[in-house]
Amino acid sequence: MPSKQLKQQRDKLRQYQKRINLNLERERALARQLLKDGKKDKAMLLLKKKRYQEQLLDRTENQISNLERMVQDIEFTQIEMKVIEGLKIGNECLHKMHQVMSIEEVERIIGETQDAVEYQRQIDEILAGSLTEEDEDAILEELNAITQEQMELPEVPSEPLPEKIPEASPIKNRPKPELVAAS
Repeated sequence: MPSKQLKQQRDKLRQYQKRINLNLERERALARQLLKDGKKDKAMLLLKKKRYQEQLLDRTENQISNLERMVQDIEFTQIEMKVIEGLKIGNECLHKMHQVMSIEEVERIIGETQDAVEYQRQIDEILAGSLTEEDEDAILEELNAITQEQMELPEVPSEPLPEKIPEASPIKNRPKPELVAAS
């Protein structure tokens, strides 16, 4: 029975409980009235019926508790099933990845990377050790010269600017600049 149907059954039992509680209140009031009227036997019979309904109410409460427990168990089991399905999919994915990349392949790649790092370190040591202090100074001078070249600004004209800006005339026959090959 799916959890939705169990929840509907639980709700029906709760409605049944409410009806019984209303009946119990009415029958207790009726039993008081019968006692006032001197009908003790009828009051006694009514109280027996009330006692039976109270027992029914207790059984109904136990059934509701059982249904709620079942609903919780079913919902938890559904969550567990989703978790297991997720684990299954994850495991399959890991298995496929392991097929693509073996331990030997990973070890080979790591070894090649370590070899390349060691080779680069050796090159760095050779370059660092082969340069004298004069070489270092020359390198710094060249770096400064390049930096200065990049920072040189164009010359500013020394003539004063004209007072009025001449009207711009459309230029129709403008000579095209010649392209010169770089040497």
